[in-house]
Amino acid sequence: MANKNYGTGRRKKSIARVYVTPGTGKITVNKRDIDEYFGLETLKVVVRQPLTLTGLDGKYDVKVNVHGGGFTGQAGAIRHGLARALASMDPELRAALKKEGYLTRDPRMKERKKYGLKAARRAPQFSKR
Repeated sequence: MANKNYGTGRRKKSIARVYVTPGTGKITVNKRDIDEYFGLETLKVVVRQPLTLTGLDGKYDVKVNVHGGGFTGQAGAIRHGLARALASMDPELRAALKKEGYLTRDPRMKERKKYGLKAARRAPQFSKR
């Protein structure tokens, strides 16, 4: 196994660069601890899902640079990048990660605003009189 593995993750407008190195299980996001960066416990769980699934939590340090989008999109992007990094590190993990859907890029994006409407689908208020 190589010393440092890399994976790029994307979701909505968020892009995450994920570096995985052997260590104690410390996750750093934008030079801050994961507990400091993400307020919600559910987002921390989302980020750790690939490590928990493969049983590698506590064995590797994860360093992340992420930008764009909101917290939920960033958490999803980190999960995607982490899964890709783990798959490149050990090809045997790929099947489990793929089955769980962590290697699949979430294609859902913001729908564009259409003319004649106030938002993507929101129509102007209608009154009979």
